[in-house]
Amino acid sequence: MPSSFLSGTTRWRRRDRQAAGLREVKRCLHGAPYAWPHLVQPTPRTGRLLILLPKLLTTLCVTRRVRFSRTEQSETHMKKVARSWQAPAKLILSKALLVSFSLGLGHASLHAEPRLTVISQWSAGAEGAAMDAFGNLVKKEGVTWQHSPVSGFTTDMMNKLRADIIAGRPPAASQLKGPQIKAWSAIGATVNMNDVVAATDFAQNISPDLAKLHQPKGNWIALPLQISRVNTLYASKKSMDKIGATELPKTWDEFNAMAKKMADAGITPVAHGGIAWSDTMYFELVLAGISPDAYKRAIMELDAKVLRGPEVLAAFKELRQLTQWMNPSNAGQHWSVFLPALMKGEYGFLMMGGWASGVLKRGNFLEGKDFLCGATPNNSGKPVFDMNADGLVFWDTKNPDLLAGQKATAKVVMGKEFARTFTQLNGSVPVRTDVDLSDAGYQDCQRDAAKNLKGAIAANQVLMSLGHNMAQTSSVTGALRDVLTEFVHNKGITAEEAQKRLANAADAVR
Repeated sequence: MPSSFLSGTTRWRRRDRQAAGLREVKRCLHGAPYAWPHLVQPTPRTGRLLILLPKLLTTLCVTRRVRFSRTEQSETHMKKVARSWQAPAKLILSKALLVSFSLGLGHASLHAEPRLTVISQWSAGAEGAAMDAFGNLVKKEGVTWQHSPVSGFTTDMMNKLRADIIAGRPPAASQLKGPQIKAWSAIGATVNMNDVVAATDFAQNISPDLAKLHQPKGNWIALPLQISRVNTLYASKKSMDKIGATELPKTWDEFNAMAKKMADAGITPVAHGGIAWSDTMYFELVLAGISPDAYKRAIMELDAKVLRGPEVLAAFKELRQLTQWMNPSNAGQHWSVFLPALMKGEYGFLMMGGWASGVLKRGNFLEGKDFLCGATPNNSGKPVFDMNADGLVFWDTKNPDLLAGQKATAKVVMGKEFARTFTQLNGSVPVRTDVDLSDAGYQDCQRDAAKNLKGAIAANQVLMSLGHNMAQTSSVTGALRDVLTEFVHNKGITAEEAQKRLANAADAVR
């Protein structure tokens, strides 16, 4: 007999069984006609339900002393049954539907199953490990964690985010920071987390300036994850020993003198890979160290007069000196590539954010034994903190499962356990000011950064990083970055010409 005939016979038999099941369900629920239209109708997805459902309803009907029969009952008896069924009918129906959904036969879930889809640029190393630990904390709260890292610079991750938002399928959460949070919230709808935050002491234990960045228009749509001190100086212990130095330079004059000694000893003083964002960062570290006030007005406020002033010119001259102490063959390389050579004493200094501490820790390099760590040179005499703070933005997906996951994740982020776990792995500083850093899991460099931050807040010298998209929007940062990276790699451009180009670039995008 043809297989097509057999398959057709099987389909007809299945339909007969579904029809029988449907008739029995109707009979059992005949006393509650108002409830019947809400039951799932027979479809390919619910067909099995109508075969299995009568057995469940038989048990439920018996418990209510309602006889489940295949024979039609009198109209009078049905009216009596109807009165007795008015209360339990909805209960039976809801239990029946719950069974169908648990079998994967329903069209929607009765209860949200919390999950979180998140994208970030943290895919490997210390940062990847921190995200894995973050995910484990979220999973402990019963949330399914779905992290999709986009390796590379922040721009690569934002390109992915833009595509997802335009396509109408944003992730539940994504990494963003600084002015980007406000700018992107105008592109995609976000979730208001005010109630979730208000139920904790989180807002009372973080910097007001940091809190403001995550509340465009006054609403919490994002939460800060960590704080990194961008103006961090790492020195090779072997290089320092070779020139007889025991402490990091405090001012730029001290740095220049120490770098010259290293160069004379055959050491390349400055480790630098020549990537555009790090070129920009070196300029900001120099200007912030020469005059924090000038940095704030020139870079954060784009003050035209200060951009053309003596402090910015001095910063370009110092940056030119730094380029003389870099390896000219290094270009387009990630900073971490030079860590082994730095530890061996082939390089003297590396200027990089606190995340480098996490990488060094993961590489089993020890502070004090293999390297020294502290703040970059600062001529002001008061603490300066150049801040980079990554946040997590919550996007409106119109999905109850993801919303439940977002709220649970927000509670995790605001807790002290997350603050300790996340920052101990990646070398950053907790955003909460009430976290004790005396724990052995923290490095001295992190403790120094936390102390540095407290002092900078008191001195009103907390700055926002240009190279890491904290000081300006991406468009403004891009315009200034083009000028700065060309200056670093083209030694034919004078400091005076570079300053003029930077001021003109600011005028064009202001």
